[in-house]
Amino acid sequence: MAPGRRRSLNEADTESGAESDEVEAPAKRIEDVEEVLLRDTPSPSVPAEDGRDHETRLAQSMSATALSPHLPQEWSSLTESPERMLPNSTSSYLRPGSKFVGTQQSDRQVYNVQVEIKYVDMEESFLCGYLRIQGLTDDHPTLTTYFEGEIIGNKHTFKTAHPEWGSSEKVDMQHWNRFPAWRPLAKQAKSPTFTFKNYAQREHLFMRWKEYFLVPDHKVKTITGASFEGFYYICFNQCSGNVNGIYFHAKSEK
Repeated sequence: MAPGRRRSLNEADTESGAESDEVEAPAKRIEDVEEVLLRDTPSPSVPAEDGRDHETRLAQSMSATALSPHLPQEWSSLTESPERMLPNSTSSYLRPGSKFVGTQQSDRQVYNVQVEIKYVDMEESFLCGYLRIQGLTDDHPTLTTYFEGEIIGNKHTFKTAHPEWGSSEKVDMQHWNRFPAWRPLAKQAKSPTFTFKNYAQREHLFMRWKEYFLVPDHKVKTITGASFEGFYYICFNQCSGNVNGIYFHAKSEK
């Protein structure tokens, strides 16, 4: 979730296989998920800046905070080996039950964040889960939202295909360019025919995560002092388990 402006999302300390006691909430494609976990991540609302082009302001204020997860001992060899072993399908970290813990920064405020992955389908370039954020609003010390993710590859390009999300090709390129791992792809990514092939075997996965509703009450679409109308640009390191994200909310940029 976001404060009505883009935010940096950092997750670390991956855990796998943990179960959640949260109440299930209906969601599209949620039939693939056996249980629904909490996701609290709206961000504080920030007064909209006036007058200027939102894409220009975006470029001036974007920032991303890198995550440094504490890896489970059994996976430490992934980062120590000179020859990194890349997964053939779902990575050791990106799988149902995996948890990522870290922080999210909005302006000068830093919030504790936890992401739990509930379902991953690499063939369909899809995943979903819960995002939880703490301390975002006084009325809601902890907020959890359900999100769905598009994995960039054969089915999804680096250009956002959802007009209702408020992005544009310029905004997309500005955000992706914040990730050092994406920059070697910058020229190719601008081509309308470019496909990010063999994405599952690459060290870095690129995704878009979109929050849809609060958990457990899926009927709640808005919260005073927070917004989840935007979406995240995500860069995920399959070897280390690091997740870096940048939030974009079009309405707050206008």
